[in-house]
Amino acid sequence: MSLLNLKDITKIYGARKALDGFSLKVMEGERVALLGPSGCGKTTALRLLAGFEAPDRGQVEIAGVPAAAEGRILVLPEARLLGMVFQDLALWPHFTVRGNLEFGLKAKGVPAKERKARIREMLERVELLEYAAAKPAALSGGQQQRVALARALVMRPRALLMDEPLSSLDVDLNRRLREEILRLHQEFQFALLYVTHDRGEASALAERVVLMKLGQVEMEGTPDQVRAYLEGQSDYRGHW
Repeated sequence: MSLLNLKDITKIYGARKALDGFSLKVMEGERVALLGPSGCGKTTALRLLAGFEAPDRGQVEIAGVPAAAEGRILVLPEARLLGMVFQDLALWPHFTVRGNLEFGLKAKGVPAKERKARIREMLERVELLEYAAAKPAALSGGQQQRVALARALVMRPRALLMDEPLSSLDVDLNRRLREEILRLHQEFQFALLYVTHDRGEASALAERVVLMKLGQVEMEGTPDQVRAYLEGQSDYRGHW
């Protein structure tokens, strides 16, 4: 059974169809990339899975349970057991690194002793324990990225949704954080759905790549299959 399932989704903003009969399945522990240019519907798909919006038509299922359908949210975001890392990271600037991780755990009612242990373990995993009392503004870009990852993973999600979180980083830091994401995936075995316009990121992080165009799936396959397809399409040469 799939963990994440978008079934024949249509989402309309004004006169524009962001998604048009879009379907996607992600299995437990699978790494999938949504690849395509800006405006093709990638982020909209993520927001529907996260529970920030409801589809105009079609159904969202999480672990076989209907979570949203036909304009209605049936399962609230906090009950979906999903973590999300945003493009702008959305770290709380007035909280310390520890406070950023603790906020969600407190909201879930995790006891103080367990919160402390989970935060310490996660900060050790991302090599940021010594920065626990620092504010995000005092950290480098790469460290902030790792805080965002740790904040999502400390909640022990079944799936991690990532919306172009590495797009603003230089090439070397981008590569190192790809390796970090893969290491954490191997350790925690969450499903990964990664949105990107970068073919290199998609190839490095995903087992399966879903190529999107105008709110629909154009094709999907392994990174090698998608790469071969793109090389044969003159429309894509030199783009994103």
